[in-house]
Amino acid sequence: MSGTVVLIVLLAAFLNASWNAVVKSNGDKFLNAVIVVGAAGLIALLFLPFLPAPDRSSWPFLATSMVLQIIYLCLVAAAYESGDMSQAYPIMRGTPPLLVALASGPLIGEVLPLPRWIGIAFICCGVLALAFEARRRAGIGNGRTTMLALVNAVFIASYTLVDGIGVRKSGAPAAYTMWVFLLNALPLVLWTFAMHGQRIWPHLRSRLHLAFIGGVGTLGSYGLTLWAMTMAPIAVVAALRETSILFAIVISAIVLKERIGLQRVVAAALIVIGTMIIRLS
Repeated sequence: MSGTVVLIVLLAAFLNASWNAVVKSNGDKFLNAVIVVGAAGLIALLFLPFLPAPDRSSWPFLATSMVLQIIYLCLVAAAYESGDMSQAYPIMRGTPPLLVALASGPLIGEVLPLPRWIGIAFICCGVLALAFEARRRAGIGNGRTTMLALVNAVFIASYTLVDGIGVRKSGAPAAYTMWVFLLNALPLVLWTFAMHGQRIWPHLRSRLHLAFIGGVGTLGSYGLTLWAMTMAPIAVVAALRETSILFAIVISAIVLKERIGLQRVVAAALIVIGTMIIRLS
């Protein structure tokens, strides 16, 4: 994996943590997620006329990804409504590399060497530490946050594999990315306007700047990640991208003013170490 690809995936990691911070910020978390996705879809729509169409063989993957990512976004909002970003985000982002690594061998023939499995072990230890930390706090919200984050990790791993295969088949990574975000935005935004039309307009007007910051963040993050998956193994890119956990911990402490206990810091560090071992192996 070249140094350029590594730097690009690290930038994607930072952008991913940033747009999650927008969703977690003040206000209704579900509506925050909707306006971010809507902004990303609008940006994608503006670029699509200038890009070649993805190959037809990638279209089923686009459709599957749309369903998985809509569920994922709803679970992101629910997790952040329930608890701290510094608790939910590491679990959501730290568990998928394990699931992707387990599935990528049978599905696409990417067999992992022993050092990468050692890295996965570090990731598992970090995730378990976060889960035990949530149990120690003994709050209902914390336990629910952990469960929502773990369920969402399955959907993250699923759409990562689907899009990793789809973008390779597309022959046009940029166009594939734009279609992903447009297809995600349309049903979610239309449903929200139909069900919460009176609430969404005031929310959007008061947070328009954050909507586009988040939209650029999520579009840039995933677009760079999908491009990297055409240059390197999907499991390796997915793992390296989860250095976003470190960015999320810093953002949640400095920007969102959340209390970050030592156990969360240590757990996040274990996850990051695991991803780096996978990267270097």
